[in-house]
Amino acid sequence: MSAWGIIFSEFLGTMVLLLFGCGVVANVLLTRTNQDGDTASWVLITFGWGFGVFAGASIADYSGGAINPAVTLASAINGGTPWGQVPFYLIGQFLGAFVGAVLAWLVYKLQFDQNEDNSGTLNIFSTNPPIKKPVWNMVTEGIATFALILFLLDNPYGSSPAIYAGAAAVVMGIGQALGGPTGYAINPARDLGPRVAYAVLPIRGKGPVDWGYSWVPVIAPLIGAVLAALVAGVAPMKTG
Repeated sequence: MSAWGIIFSEFLGTMVLLLFGCGVVANVLLTRTNQDGDTASWVLITFGWGFGVFAGASIADYSGGAINPAVTLASAINGGTPWGQVPFYLIGQFLGAFVGAVLAWLVYKLQFDQNEDNSGTLNIFSTNPPIKKPVWNMVTEGIATFALILFLLDNPYGSSPAIYAGAAAVVMGIGQALGGPTGYAINPARDLGPRVAYAVLPIRGKGPVDWGYSWVPVIAPLIGAVLAALVAGVAPMKTG
């Protein structure tokens, strides 16, 4: 794979992931949409992110459909991704996450413009835990990412398209089972790229970007990925 091929593939896949993900949260939280601001639709949000994973990973099939720096790091540790290619993955992922968030904003621009209170709209773009305790927030994000990466490294599907559907299902399960405390970033690019987008987009009356918390959803998933890679590398889980 060429460097530009990896960058472009991961860019497109991560862009679509964030277009779906930020889009479904905007559909739920903003008023004057067909969803009409139904803030109880956590299941809708988890399904939207899950479908985003499936679509984004499938689009990025050329580069293995990582669309997540934590996945790339774990794959490199276990020998699946050459270390020399890791920077190209990260460039594509973070740029794609930024652009995907911007596209979601464009789709819902009229709703943002008409929304009476945009002070809480950071939640559309990035994670924002209701109980902000960085150490415990890191524990939550680390465990959730550990579960995702362990599945991906020890999956029985190889590189077939079924792994993308499986990853989507696991992400939906993580959202429904483990997502409440932090919003389940489980992907550094998914959180940081849209957070930067939120900082620069001209959203009327938007709230703070909360850079003080921004390191948690970047560092914690990477720690979870390293631990999962180490466990997958030594545990005799595969039978064939």
